[in-house]
Amino acid sequence: MIRFAALLLALANLAGQQPAPRRSLYCFPGRPPVLDGRIEPSEWDDATQFFGVKDWVPQFSPTTDPADLAVHGYVKHDGERLYFAFDVTDDVLYGIDTPRWLPKENAKAHELSPLGFPWFGDEMEILMNPANTFKAEESVAGNGSSWQMVCNLTKSRLGGVGAGGLLEGEPRRDPKAFRTYREWIESGAMECAVKAKPNGKGYVIEWAIRFDPCLEVTPGRFYKPEMGNKAMGLNIALGDLDEPEKGQGNFGNFHHEDWLSGVKDKRTQLRHFGTLWMMSDLYQPPPKVEAPKPAPVRKAAAKKKTRKR
Repeated sequence: MIRFAALLLALANLAGQQPAPRRSLYCFPGRPPVLDGRIEPSEWDDATQFFGVKDWVPQFSPTTDPADLAVHGYVKHDGERLYFAFDVTDDVLYGIDTPRWLPKENAKAHELSPLGFPWFGDEMEILMNPANTFKAEESVAGNGSSWQMVCNLTKSRLGGVGAGGLLEGEPRRDPKAFRTYREWIESGAMECAVKAKPNGKGYVIEWAIRFDPCLEVTPGRFYKPEMGNKAMGLNIALGDLDEPEKGQGNFGNFHHEDWLSGVKDKRTQLRHFGTLWMMSDLYQPPPKVEAPKPAPVRKAAAKKKTRKR
């Protein structure tokens, strides 16, 4: 009986290590947007749309109220760059509605170096595994084959502390990865625009990612539509800081950190990513097939009356 119980426990632990079901997004060709932090009418109507975060994976306190935190996302490509837009609802904006308080875990959280916390603040993260491969429990390598980048509302590599935009993500302590990310930002291989909404209840991000050098499907080979439809690993995170007391008990006093895919504490592992399908052609709905019409019923020819002589 003891052995049987131990076996059940081992199986339960093993099940807990298995990846969650992979969510999929489909990215079709569309018109390139203007990166200005505003979603204009019809600018993203040719994109795939998705929504969160109530049914996403919470790393910290679960999000239950869409007025507290929610996102309306968009994704498309133009044959050379991959585009995301995020229309974020957030009732309290860190560093705008609140002081720029620091976490006890890192007094240098806002330093724009490997010592800082690029994701500390209200922010979105994109993690990609263009090669769509993994061996075990590894996270991103910090190059074109797999990476993690941050768009923060109130700090950025190009604008400094106080101006939102892109920052180097993980593994930020790896000098080679940090240099690669910085080069992508400074060269324009990756671009991002972020603006708080006029009503102050959220912000908008528009993000562009150049296929070459950011989507390396095999060593030295970058995605092109001529390759056909291609599955890539993808995860997306939405981070939310409010006042410190709202995140009491969480790392860094984060209020929320919700993920498109994965499981708690393992969401950055490649095996827990969802799937982004890069589609080479525009979506074409199947042609409508009309049901065959029944053949017209022919009336029997009327018999001619013959006059008797």
